[in-house]
Amino acid sequence: MRAVVLHEFGPAENLTYETWPDPVAGPGQARIAVRAAGVHFVETVMRRGDASDMAPPLPELPSVFGGEVAGVVDAVGPGVDPAWLGRSVVASRSEPGGYAELSVAAVDALHEVPDGLGYESAVSMVMTGATAMGLLDVAQLTSDDVVLVTSAAGGIGRLVVQYAAEIGAVVIGAAGGPDKVEAVWELGADLAVDYNEPGWTDLVRERLDGRSVSVVLDGVGGEKSAAAFGLIGDGGRYVVIGWSSQEGFEPDADVVEERGISVTNALLRLIEHPEDGPEHERRALEAAAKGELVPAVQTFPLAEAAAAHAAMERRETTGKVVLVP
Repeated sequence: MRAVVLHEFGPAENLTYETWPDPVAGPGQARIAVRAAGVHFVETVMRRGDASDMAPPLPELPSVFGGEVAGVVDAVGPGVDPAWLGRSVVASRSEPGGYAELSVAAVDALHEVPDGLGYESAVSMVMTGATAMGLLDVAQLTSDDVVLVTSAAGGIGRLVVQYAAEIGAVVIGAAGGPDKVEAVWELGADLAVDYNEPGWTDLVRERLDGRSVSVVLDGVGGEKSAAAFGLIGDGGRYVVIGWSSQEGFEPDADVVEERGISVTNALLRLIEHPEDGPEHERRALEAAAKGELVPAVQTFPLAEAAAAHAAMERRETTGKVVLVP
């Protein structure tokens, strides 16, 4: 088969498209002819060889990245019901990674792709959508909230904006660049702002006309997070849902205590409770199949995985990045 292989940690161009041995389904596993493979931002961190508490352990090299795949079962291992053959499935934990034409996954980790949901949308929801579900469970948004979502045009951010708008909260989406801002408007946000522009927080204050942000769902980190945190009213909540800028931000402890602001790293909480993953995956796929949440997908050919990584690192992508063999 053809696969994208990393032989040495480093820049995106270290990902090479080459011939790789076909995987064999072992006991309890199914092999999937991949139709779509998800790319996760954390994989760009791992590719560089950066160790982080927010990232999985670095793999042994050479390695095929990507754990999110959707496709058709073309072989099953010992002890697996042959009725799986020919089924359209999606999984978030595959081996080797999904950056390949073939991948294997434990049958227990498979979900059948719901009717009417394409492979690209299914692979977008099985991890990114599931993560959004888990983060929203932690955030506990209500219709009374004034919600500010940073990195609002990203894969998770878009789903969070849709959900918050659907429940009737006031939703402010912050993203970088006019195209991404336009995408946030289209998701149903009450206000979309470009946080690359100076004075964006003033626009938010003007639009709220005396109201305060009650919860920030922060997916970016760094100076933009600091600015967003400054918009939270007394007794509000600051919830970390990502760190796309790879820049740290830690709210001042004295300010947090004085103003009664709660701080929660929802992303870390999900990492610490992987047992909740399958249920989050099921709910995410169901929500997408019903049209309640609609993922945005940006596709790249499998052979151009390096370009996909580079575009993500430059923050030039919108929504979920998916490789198509």
